[in-house]
Amino acid sequence: MQAAAAAARRHLLDQHHLSPASSAAIAAFRSAAQPALGPQGLGGADGARYMSARAPAVKGAGHLVRKGTGGRSSVSGIVATVFGATGFLGRYVVQQLAKMGSQVLVPFRGCEDSHRHLKLMGDLGQIVPMNYNPRDVNSIKTAVAKSNVVINLIGREYETRNYGFEEVNHQMAEQLAMISKEHGGIVRFIQVSSLGASASSPSRLLRAKAAGEESVLKEFPEATIMRPATLIGTEDRILNRWAMYAKNWGFLPLFGGGSTKFQPVYVVDVAAAIVNSLKDDGTSMGKTYELGGPDIYTVHDLAEMMFETIREYPRYVNLPFPIAKAMASPREMLLNKVPFPLPTPSIFNLDQIKALTVDNLVSENALSFADLEIKPHKLKGYPTEFLVCYRKGGPSFGSTVSEKMGSADVAPRF
Repeated sequence: MQAAAAAARRHLLDQHHLSPASSAAIAAFRSAAQPALGPQGLGGADGARYMSARAPAVKGAGHLVRKGTGGRSSVSGIVATVFGATGFLGRYVVQQLAKMGSQVLVPFRGCEDSHRHLKLMGDLGQIVPMNYNPRDVNSIKTAVAKSNVVINLIGREYETRNYGFEEVNHQMAEQLAMISKEHGGIVRFIQVSSLGASASSPSRLLRAKAAGEESVLKEFPEATIMRPATLIGTEDRILNRWAMYAKNWGFLPLFGGGSTKFQPVYVVDVAAAIVNSLKDDGTSMGKTYELGGPDIYTVHDLAEMMFETIREYPRYVNLPFPIAKAMASPREMLLNKVPFPLPTPSIFNLDQIKALTVDNLVSENALSFADLEIKPHKLKGYPTEFLVCYRKGGPSFGSTVSEKMGSADVAPRF
């Protein structure tokens, strides 16, 4: 039998003109499909856990084998569980993964319709929603059981009576990293943090993010940390809120005079950076990337761009930081006590006001978009085009006062 099998292999090589080296590569490729025995196996049960035939043959390798032309019907070799996929950044990460032929598992909690918009982003059966409980270890293990990539986008910019900064941004990240390491087949772990994350930050959110980064690297040293700046896009939580506030109240409050500097970034660029880190040969493993936009803005500069786009005359109320904090404190206290959303303007977020007391810029020697071969978009133009929906009378109508203002014109301040 062995002699017959050897003769058949020689005949196959001669027929298809395959070299012995190619044959060895095919054998190595197939060897990745052999069962990897572990104490937990798939889903945590005792038995064999079968690795994907497209997973790397070498355990711990960063490179994922691809097959096909690169479209949504190809096979990227990536089976990714994306925690936080139903959020703002999550939908763009899922779209970038799905369009290259990846299978994406989407853990969700709450409403069963929260993932519907993601189903169309991939080929048939490639977007797999899974109901899970972020506080249930077995639920998380089931969500990552068949994956070779885990991306953590879980985050919360405000606290409620159910979830606090420390649990969401630190403890959950630590738990995901620990479970992924125990899994044995997770070759890439991406932790999405925030630019400015530091143990000394005035913001409790950013301090929790920094603690989450430290815990992730302790549990999963090969993890890649992404620190995006303030995200700008169709569903963002800064320009949309400003525009709605300005339309409803006729002015926009500027905390601290709007002099804080930051580097807002287009959300699509951040999603592309995350996916590019998965395509490399492992060079991004264990590294931290700071993802800021190409231009530095003050809060006032970005507000001016917003008013110009929605074609409204810019009106501001300058609120010194002590007054802004005093105005936001009652809302912050109620958020942790009442079981329903508050009707107060969401721009009065005490923790975000504290974060604005210091500039938030990319560090001088930090790894950035350039190291992931991405050129980020400038914000003015297409990335902020969604704001035209706030124009009075529609996108092509409304006041053009701000468009006629020259650079020497000074916007009125209260």
